[in-house]
Amino acid sequence: MKSKIFATLMSLFLVATAAMAQTVTVSGTVIDTYGPVIGANVIESGTMNGTTTDVDGRFVLNVKPGASIEISSIGYKTQVIAIGERTVFDVVLEEDAEFLEETVVVGYGVQKKKLVTGSTVQVKGEELAKLNSTNALGAMQSSAPGVSIMSKSGQPGSGYNVNIRGMGTIGSYEPLYVIDGVAGGSINSLNSSDIESIDVLKDAASCAIYGARGANGVILVTTKQGKAGKFSVTYDGFYGVQNVQKMPEFLNAQQYMDIQDQVNFNMGKPMVDW
Repeated sequence: MKSKIFATLMSLFLVATAAMAQTVTVSGTVIDTYGPVIGANVIESGTMNGTTTDVDGRFVLNVKPGASIEISSIGYKTQVIAIGERTVFDVVLEEDAEFLEETVVVGYGVQKKKLVTGSTVQVKGEELAKLNSTNALGAMQSSAPGVSIMSKSGQPGSGYNVNIRGMGTIGSYEPLYVIDGVAGGSINSLNSSDIESIDVLKDAASCAIYGARGANGVILVTTKQGKAGKFSVTYDGFYGVQNVQKMPEFLNAQQYMDIQDQVNFNMGKPMVDW
């Protein structure tokens, strides 16, 4: 019985030794131009075998002889290193310029990509032009989900009330307008045909750069700019006619006096000596 147990243990030991002999331990440091890269992925090519770098950018990984390791991290170009006789590697990662163009930049400037899909709304100038509206906010009523845009009154030419996040701590629900990077402008003074795009920032993360002024949300307006290439001229015109639907019938002098006497009588006030 003891001999059988000993034989089994020896076979397991030989299997483990053979498995260890089939792997190579590689180690190294991953850095960039500023110092160690923390959390970089180090994976054996074609497998799920991998690890990540520590706070000092160091890693240790067991791989098969002759394999390759892939070192990657967000914002950097992936490097593939073939394992030869060397087992220690010092890797310098290069920044991925194309990836950085896709990152989110929220602030006073041109945005390459919006923060997240649910927290922002983008309306392009072509969509506004199709609606033939004299006011950009009026054209956005059907194109900006999650943004309440209502006319202030029924008077012709009246503005709009925009409500994104409800009443803020500053006692108002009006969002902050940033027109071509300048905060505090008025969108009502812009022609819809001159607008390239409108971006509505709704959540706190995307509005954080604007401080307390962005507590009620931020509306970024980008106007059309000159572009290099073929010269082009466009014309957009319209006209409107306003007519009075029904003229009211006014009181004459005697009728006005009678009405005022009735009002004073009902309110218990003395009669007016006309």
